Amino acid sequence: MSGNDTREHIKLSARRLFAQRGIDGVTVREIVAASEQKNAGSLHYYFRTKDALVRELIVDTAQLIDDRRNAALDQIEAEGGPRHLRQVLEVLVFPSINLGEANGEEDTYLRFISLLALQNRGLLNEVLEGGLNTGYQRCLVHIRQLVTVVPAAVLEQRLVFMSISLRAILAAREASLERTETTHAFWSAEGTLGNLLTALEGLLCAASPP
Repeated sequence: MSGNDTREHIKLSARRLFAQRGIDGVTVREIVAASEQKNAGSLHYYFRTKDALVRELIVDTAQLIDDRRNAALDQIEAEGGPRHLRQVLEVLVFPSINLGEANGEEDTYLRFISLLALQNRGLLNEVLEGGLNTGYQRCLVHIRQLVTVVPAAVLEQRLVFMSISLRAILAAREASLERTETTHAFWSAEGTLGNLLTALEGLLCAASPP
């Protein structure tokens, strides 16, 4: 196995463990063992520290998602849109699913990020603020322009609810699909993701109580 292959194998093994137990629940020794490295210092050789490894894992797929979102928004805006909230929600959801298809890896990123947001949100935000969430921020700008049926302060609260719930929902989807060899009765059903988009529309646009 080449040095680059070893490096990627350590990353994949670490991300799988972090997705299961969070970064605080996984030791360097466990990562080395899971990646089947004979040299106990292999993680430090390739990444220096566990924190540096975590940061690289965040960047890897955050960049992929951000590139997908920006490309989708560029096309929509070039056509004079978005004209409907659902278009923006599609840009939020679809670029962040089935991430393993891009590089032949298993999908564990969303669970890794979901647990990291609970355990160390400061670290996650610090890394993402380095220009890795521009597509997400562009989506928020469009949502604020398109959703005018609720007061601005209410919408800002709902955007937080949307972010938290969407991350949890997609992480649950990722976990469920990993446990099935073919299809999943709920997540593979026709219309499920469309219904998720409808639910998000309802969350953002529902009338405020008097």
